[in-house]
Amino acid sequence: MENNKIIKGFSKLGKDSKIEKITSFLHHPQAGIDLLRSFWHENTEVQKLLDEFSENTVTNYFFPYGVVPNVMINNEVLIVPMVIEESSVVAAAANSARFWSERGGFHSQVISTTKVGQVHFIWEGDDAVLKQCFPELRRLMLEHTKPITSNMEKRGGGILDIKLLNKRDEIPGYYQILAYFDTRDAMGANFINTCLEEFAEVLKAHLDMNPMYGGFECQVIMSILSNYTPDCLVETWVECPVSDLKGVDEITPEEFVDKFSKAVRISQIDIYRATTHNKGIFNGIDAIALATGNDFRAIEACGHAYAARSGSYQGLTSLELKNNVFKYTLKIPIALGSVGGLTKLHPLAKFSLELMGNPDAEKLMMISSTIGMANNFSALKSLVTKGIQKGHMKMHLLNILNNFNATDKEKEQAIEYFKIHKVSNKSVSNFLGQLRKIHEFQTLPT
Repeated sequence: MENNKIIKGFSKLGKDSKIEKITSFLHHPQAGIDLLRSFWHENTEVQKLLDEFSENTVTNYFFPYGVVPNVMINNEVLIVPMVIEESSVVAAAANSARFWSERGGFHSQVISTTKVGQVHFIWEGDDAVLKQCFPELRRLMLEHTKPITSNMEKRGGGILDIKLLNKRDEIPGYYQILAYFDTRDAMGANFINTCLEEFAEVLKAHLDMNPMYGGFECQVIMSILSNYTPDCLVETWVECPVSDLKGVDEITPEEFVDKFSKAVRISQIDIYRATTHNKGIFNGIDAIALATGNDFRAIEACGHAYAARSGSYQGLTSLELKNNVFKYTLKIPIALGSVGGLTKLHPLAKFSLELMGNPDAEKLMMISSTIGMANNFSALKSLVTKGIQKGHMKMHLLNILNNFNATDKEKEQAIEYFKIHKVSNKSVSNFLGQLRKIHEFQTLPT
């Protein structure tokens, strides 16, 4: 380890001093300073707000902000924002949105919005006594959290249930308080964690001080929400007669459905394919989470755990073919907030929600699930017909051209050329090489 790179008291330094410290390790410190400062927002108040979102901030990291028009959900047409760097994702969502807008659109419903939290504790007393007295403990927990839950209850949410779980077979003396919450339009992490910590205080005080529990000390290990929320569930689907699938890359509807159904089935039995299948879903969901200031890491963790709930990791979608009707469904847990956190603090997160009509949390779940399905459907449609690379590499063309420092004129010529030719790093390199040779020859003095 290079000890000369250890910086003591870094978090206490001002922003400019932080930048000077980290760029001092570069070969060209001033170039690094200039680069970091070039990404600062020109509005100092906005920049101050952005800086305060995180710790040790020195600059902003830009991601493309795209939009998908024509997203029809339950007969309402929306414009949906997506923040993502992968070149073909927004195009795939837009393609799918247009495709299904001509076939009845997407259909979606929220099944439940229940979220979960746990108090993990160790207690060596009599299990039968704890179980018998738990109703009283539960009453005390609800009573002591009244000041915390009153506002949430006015909005129709709050604590739904509190359970005691005996886990002593897995760890000696180990129990859980498992609590269920409805946090309405908030993602609710702070609300849930505050309630849980109050539960823990009530639990410890009651078990430690009441002689009926035998004098055994309650050791609280931790109190924390769970990002596994299998009952915060939304279901989204598309359906149409098989005959309406004509014109999909010049194959018959029947051939398309046959290959598509087999591809879905493969995602349900093969972990390698299932992982990539689900990644395509999260391409859409994560992009909306970022656009609205939500926590895409929590959403991903929950979704992947849900995909493995049977004991084997599987694709999250299913296909039903009945009476010659094609019905493709995504059922997935998505815990989102449309108030609180960054949703109203970040200027673009606020704009994103307004662009979608200021949806409540349930509607945002449906929108996110829809875009996840849209991306998955587009990917699967390409895979079973023309292949993924043709469309993906066409979208990736500008990135490749930029890597080769192509001029605007070269980009125009390349875009025209690759309308009918396969895109790859090598083919683009060869094309630019030939183009530049011709240009060099044409500019030679006569």
